[in-house]
Amino acid sequence: MPEIKIIGAGLAGSEAALYLADKGWKVKLYEMRPAKMTPAHQTGYPAELVCSNSLKSTLLDTPAGLLKEELHLLGSKLLPVAESCAVSAGHSLAVDRNLFAQKINDEIIHHPNIEFIREEITTLPTELSILATGPLTSDNLIQELQSVVGSAHLYFYDAIAPIVSADSLNTDKIYLKDRYDKGEPDYLNCPFTEEEYYHFVEALLTGEKHKPHSFENEMTEAKLKFYENCIPIEELARRGKDTLRFGVMRPIGLEKEGKTPFAVLQLRPENKEHTAYNLVGCQTMLRYSEQKRIFRLIPGLEKAEFLRYGSLHRNSYLNAPAVLNPELNLKNAPHIYVAGQLSGVEGYVECIASGLLVAKIISEGLAMLPPETITGQIWRRLIDTSIKNFQPVNANFGLLPALYNPLRDKKQKKLALSERSIKALKDFLDNK
Repeated sequence: MPEIKIIGAGLAGSEAALYLADKGWKVKLYEMRPAKMTPAHQTGYPAELVCSNSLKSTLLDTPAGLLKEELHLLGSKLLPVAESCAVSAGHSLAVDRNLFAQKINDEIIHHPNIEFIREEITTLPTELSILATGPLTSDNLIQELQSVVGSAHLYFYDAIAPIVSADSLNTDKIYLKDRYDKGEPDYLNCPFTEEEYYHFVEALLTGEKHKPHSFENEMTEAKLKFYENCIPIEELARRGKDTLRFGVMRPIGLEKEGKTPFAVLQLRPENKEHTAYNLVGCQTMLRYSEQKRIFRLIPGLEKAEFLRYGSLHRNSYLNAPAVLNPELNLKNAPHIYVAGQLSGVEGYVECIASGLLVAKIISEGLAMLPPETITGQIWRRLIDTSIKNFQPVNANFGLLPALYNPLRDKKQKKLALSERSIKALKDFLDNK
């Protein structure tokens, strides 16, 4: 019987453990809780949901719904348990989080092929293993990991700007141009008048911010504790009403029809297909509802559809494209596979997907999934060495290749993307 060690019993670790155990592997699953708790967790149960009880939408015209459908086809162990613990939440899969964690705990401790060990691992293993310790990996293990991947490839502050769908942009206002025309015009530019700019700044200053957990307080107690390249846009605005237009929103070199706007916010392509755009310099601690309201004040983003909201929080994750092989194991320690948030995915279901992918790669030699699948595209994102500024990835339709025959109706377009993905995955699995 093949053996494997899994460190961390979060969503990714639990998914991998149950999948491999069902495939006949002897699994040693390690979890330091409850003997050593993190600042965020409240129980010692595996697969504890920390921030929310929602696993997002179940509808196929949403990326979360599509990801769930793909994971069912791939044989996820945790999703059926989550569905058995569902509470009323409309078209979303929300769960009784305690019941969910208890059920996963029962499945793990009663599985004949799993040995569940309540112990902190402080050194990296020398045998075949999966590292799934999450964003709050213990300091001892972080130091060990740093020695293997190099400190430059282990990030601690997760500064994320919002991403919007290209389809939702007002192209009558937005124009394509590179600063000073020095390169290919890859950036979209949103030009502000003076009145529009100051209205936007005022909204940033008065917007309601996310209230951090206690372990995030060091970021908000004083501006000096922000990393300079991670400062939220609303904090920059507090330095002076013109700070942004002389900084990240400077208009020089971005003339439109021979005229220089008062300020310009740039949108950077998020993928090769240019179906999603990142709001450059807009990392933020604003509440999601406030982000939608305030960032829609940007000319051209009046009806923006947000594929991902911005955030800034303490986090640990790898610069995955730099340190992972295509099989999601460490280049400098190939016997160690990485799954979950530590690998650079973001979101509950994405963590489940990550754990499942690694388990299937190890047990079955799973080949890269089709590019039409959202799971496959998340995998590709983790190993795309062309990415210069890697940030955690979650499921969004902007990851998928465009349809050959574009549809004007947005809902129909998303359904078509999902139907194409499901067919591609079924064909892939049938032809294995």
